[in-house]
Amino acid sequence: MNRKVSNQLYYWSAIAVFLSLTTTYSFLNQHIAKAQSSTPSATPQSTSAPAASTELRRLLDTKECAGCNLSGADLDKADLRGANLKGANLQNADLDEANLQGANLQGANLQNADLDEANLQEANLQSANLIDADLGKANLQRANLQGASLQRADLEEANLTGANTTRANLQGADLEDAIGINRTN
Repeated sequence: MNRKVSNQLYYWSAIAVFLSLTTTYSFLNQHIAKAQSSTPSATPQSTSAPAASTELRRLLDTKECAGCNLSGADLDKADLRGANLKGANLQNADLDEANLQGANLQGANLQNADLDEANLQEANLQSANLIDADLGKANLQRANLQGASLQRADLEEANLTGANTTRANLQGADLEDAIGINRTN
């Protein structure tokens, strides 16, 4: 009888060890996958990964991506000085603290994009769609916002000194503590 109890104890101990190892492996595998999927900066978050990834790589390598579809791309803190993004789709993109100084974003779709604290100094945003965009604390000095759509955009504490806002639609935009905005245009 003692041997039978010993065998059962061994059997149940082996099962417990197996379940423990399986659970630990599964837990670690989830965290590794999560860490790999959340690598910071310059990763597309779109479901059409191959096309978006190719266009994103082209942008980062050449700073030329006119008409590209970068919807939902993670370009947090990216250096895109002088980049050509004319007509690009950057809807829902994360451009938080990105450097877009002198970039050409003419006619680009930046609806609901996060441009919080981005440097857009001397950027060409003529006729760009910035509806619901977050431009809080952004540097828009001498930027061309002529004819841009900025409805409901967050421009709180943004610097618009010398920016051309002729025919820009600022209806519903948050301009609290914005610097240099000409509210007559």
